[in-house]
Amino acid sequence: MGLEINIDYIAAAVTDLSGTLLVHRTQERNNRSSLSDPLLQDLAVLAASVASDVRARQVRILGAGLAVPGLIDAQRGVVMSAPNLGWKDVLLDLDAIGPGLPLGVTLHNEANASALAHLRQGTGAAQDFLFISGEVGIGGGLVVGSQLFTGPGGHAGEVGHVIVDPGGADCSCGATGCLETIAGQDAIFAAAGLLPQTSHADIMAELLRELAGGVKDAVYAVHRAGWYLGVALASTAKIVSVNSVVLGGHFAILAPWLRSSLLTSLARHAPGRFSPEQVEVSIFGKTAALRGAAGSVVRAVVEAPHRLSDG
Repeated sequence: MGLEINIDYIAAAVTDLSGTLLVHRTQERNNRSSLSDPLLQDLAVLAASVASDVRARQVRILGAGLAVPGLIDAQRGVVMSAPNLGWKDVLLDLDAIGPGLPLGVTLHNEANASALAHLRQGTGAAQDFLFISGEVGIGGGLVVGSQLFTGPGGHAGEVGHVIVDPGGADCSCGATGCLETIAGQDAIFAAAGLLPQTSHADIMAELLRELAGGVKDAVYAVHRAGWYLGVALASTAKIVSVNSVVLGGHFAILAPWLRSSLLTSLARHAPGRFSPEQVEVSIFGKTAALRGAAGSVVRAVVEAPHRLSDG
């Protein structure tokens, strides 16, 4: 089972051992500044519903992975920092989400889980790439030599907090001018003049309609996001040796309008580093983190099958 907590939704999914998605459910929920216990209770209800569905098909759930948009300590089950959730050093009762699972529930960074999903099942041949996860926040999952690279303490890949405009807006992390303040979902909506008075899904649908109609503010907001995303990626590529990028989340949704300014920015700030073919769009849509989190269970089965019992 893959589980996800994001800023404006929770989700649960089950895959088989090959990674094929069997069931997927999303529940919209405003998780900004949410207390962790009520949020986990809602997630547990959603997980139980999904589990009941697949068990009726004689499918046994072996374990679960939970993806969250923040810095984590997987060993302790602690979210060390998730600014958009308002969490700092929050200990999660993971067992309460999936009681009785033979392999238990493990904690993952959302962008890292998404990168693993692409590495396992993606169509690209690149062994070194950066997965960019676009939601309200922006995360990055770095793959080097076909292995996820998380760095000391597991904090590598925080592309959303690369400074692209030092004199820019305040960021939820406490800094100013982070990429998230320009290319995050809320930042794009605001620049397009779309107020968050409805669900994010409805606002995204309206943004897509305006982009298709060539509305000036919408086109500008997305082009601007693509340009500054290119600035951040160019800077990142000069520090870590990657020359392929996979766009996920809203970057994948907005790719038809964002791609041209992104490629222009990359050519300007990192000449010769990225060809158009090396900027991919994730094939997994909103399910990438769920698939990657569920895939962690598959890896655990392969590495330690003795942990499974017949009970």
